[in-house]
Amino acid sequence: MIAHRPLVKTLSTLIIVAATVLLACATPSPLSPAAGFGPNPVLPEPKTGPVPVVNVLKAEGWPQGMTPTPAAGTSVNAFASGLDHPRWLYVLPNGDVLVAETNAPPRPEDAKGLQGKVMKLMMKSTGAAVPSANRITLLRDADGDGVAEIRTPLLENLQSPFGMALVGDDLYVANAHALVRFPYSSGVTRISAAPTTVVDLPGGPINHHWTKNVIASKDGSKLYVAVGSNSNVAENGISAEEGRAAIWEVERKTGLHRIFASGLRNPVGLAWTPGGTLWASVNERDELGNDLPPDYMTSVKDGAFYGWPYSYYGNHIDERVTPQRPDLVARALAPDYALGAHTASLGLAWSGGAQLPEAFGKGMFIGQHGSWNRAPRAGYKVIFVPFDGERALGAPIDLLTGFVDEEGGRAYGRPVGVTVDSRGAVLVADDVGNVIWRVSRSPTKARP
Repeated sequence: MIAHRPLVKTLSTLIIVAATVLLACATPSPLSPAAGFGPNPVLPEPKTGPVPVVNVLKAEGWPQGMTPTPAAGTSVNAFASGLDHPRWLYVLPNGDVLVAETNAPPRPEDAKGLQGKVMKLMMKSTGAAVPSANRITLLRDADGDGVAEIRTPLLENLQSPFGMALVGDDLYVANAHALVRFPYSSGVTRISAAPTTVVDLPGGPINHHWTKNVIASKDGSKLYVAVGSNSNVAENGISAEEGRAAIWEVERKTGLHRIFASGLRNPVGLAWTPGGTLWASVNERDELGNDLPPDYMTSVKDGAFYGWPYSYYGNHIDERVTPQRPDLVARALAPDYALGAHTASLGLAWSGGAQLPEAFGKGMFIGQHGSWNRAPRAGYKVIFVPFDGERALGAPIDLLTGFVDEEGGRAYGRPVGVTVDSRGAVLVADDVGNVIWRVSRSPTKARP
């Protein structure tokens, strides 16, 4: 094995050089960024090729004293730093904040071949290839100064945990392979009890989209679990997608479950509107061009099919998928609101309880992790989409930007999970900067 290391290194270098050359030859998008947002995005003709555009930023973390740039009328500070790949957040009723420090589980069958090597190198460059801490950490800001002075592991030795939900005295955690339950008492800083499995979730040696999220129904009787696809466009065969690219509805007490909605390539964020409608943020497919198709958020209807892998944004057929299913395409629903192509829109949180300027009063906060398959890059920020009633209608507003140094080709951070804390500030998990950022209303200056 040692004798082959120079060959492997040479191959890796050639792959990186090839990707760079292909990017240099790629035609940047002629569309304005706004074209891929809103209820009626522009959908250009698809563009496919033997090798995708690879346009990534090297992950370097934040220089000392530097922060992202908050919107006018707001301030940002580090709520907690020095974390280990923080991905997802959950606020407990007593104000404690839980953060899933996590990354992908072992996936020996994922990303094979030349393209797989490119993907793995890209993930390493962007900071996405670090080992998983497999931990949920509790953060407590007891003195209310906006900085957590207590940090302690609440749960350890998990399996790539992601989503969390508390119902009564039961804390649910969505691991990469199962939804599990732990006993919880208000104020505890460590749970040593063994987990109880509620329901097994699709995993296996591919487990391409490994993150599993969970949210409880308003009455606590049901749990909704987001499960991503096992591929980009079913290239591993449709049989590998059993139970995936879907949102499950799980009976909390029995574990009985059904597919609530399907055809969602990689649903990640889940949130309720005040009217009781479930919304999800969804990462759409890659390698159809700079502007196609847009990621999106949508209200999730019981029994609905949203197209993947056969079509996108309703009945726009993806010719790469064979055999086709015209019967499913005919009933595919178009999503409610586009979030820009390849923005990797992950975090999703309703603004209820937020104490920010009026522009951020009623709508959804979205954490956009950032693109790899687009020129120019997109995402790498937290945005807000205003709502009119139960509908997303307004243009997006930037809440937190400045995560990248375009001139230097560096990523200081990448936002993932977002939530509103007990004091009305927005918390943002930054898995490259290893920070939880806290965005709050700027103090009002006293008049002279």
